[in-house]
Amino acid sequence: MSLRTLIERLLQLVPVLLGVTLVAFLMMAFTPGDPVEIMIGNDEHVTPEQIERMRRDLGLHLPLHERYFHYVANAVTGDFGLSFYHRRPVSEVLFERLPATIELAIASLLVALAIAVPAGMIAAVRRGSIFDRVVTTISVAGVAIPNFFLGIVLIMFFAVNLGWLPVSGQTPSGLNIPRVTGFLLVDSLLWGRPDAFVEVLRHLVLPAVTLGTGLSALLMRVTRTSMIETLQQDYVAFAVAKGLSPRRVLFAHALRNALIPLVTVIAIDLGSLLSGSIITETIFSWPGVGRVLIEGVTTRNYPLVQTAVLMFAVIYILANFLADILYVVLNPRIRLK
Repeated sequence: MSLRTLIERLLQLVPVLLGVTLVAFLMMAFTPGDPVEIMIGNDEHVTPEQIERMRRDLGLHLPLHERYFHYVANAVTGDFGLSFYHRRPVSEVLFERLPATIELAIASLLVALAIAVPAGMIAAVRRGSIFDRVVTTISVAGVAIPNFFLGIVLIMFFAVNLGWLPVSGQTPSGLNIPRVTGFLLVDSLLWGRPDAFVEVLRHLVLPAVTLGTGLSALLMRVTRTSMIETLQQDYVAFAVAKGLSPRRVLFAHALRNALIPLVTVIAIDLGSLLSGSIITETIFSWPGVGRVLIEGVTTRNYPLVQTAVLMFAVIYILANFLADILYVVLNPRIRLK
């Protein structure tokens, strides 16, 4: 990828991000409820003068257009304002929660790929078999089942009935892991506590399976379809004619080219993975960005919600940008323009 292409791609992000900030700002601005009244609650000792002072301190006395332009102007400099509820910079609040969300997203993606790629490959090779029909049925059911329903079922079965896995949270009560990277799986190993690593991993299993199962259903169908199409190509037939082993034909020639559509779907579906994490984090009390975003909407924490939505948009865009680069790695004949 040339430097010119890179600059052009980055410039295309500007109107997209501006549109995201505008939509998030307007949706919060027109949502019923006053953040000052929510913060005050039922306190009868607060005077109207104190309420007005709070509104001015939070910048809520300004017209909508001025509040929006102030937010965008400050965001350009890296200042996303103060969280109404935490009374700390929004960036600090979100970056404290971001590692937990990334850890959950990576684990969910690994679960999805571990299920989807082998099942899709075998279904394509054994097209029309019983296994192929089972995979197709499971993939349709997986897409249809909502994450929140699957999460509750997994909690009831594995946590409540069997007691194998914890119900919620990221760590057991009383386990304090010194934060180095913010990723508790990594920090527990850096701390030299494999027992802590196991506990964190046990807490990660249910939310990761909940998110990963839904994604695997879609990836399974894409892998199967792509592999069937790839196995019918002339270069695969030529590789077989040369006497190459079936394993080498399947992995070295067919799978690599079949992965290109899979990369596209993963990049596009990352938005669904992040939005799904909002519900999943709430169900499992996972201390990530999704959970604090729900809390921000409930308390009308405008700066936090706007910045969290912007953060999700940036991650989604970067994922699609990375997918473009992976196209070239998987197939050097592709050139980005």
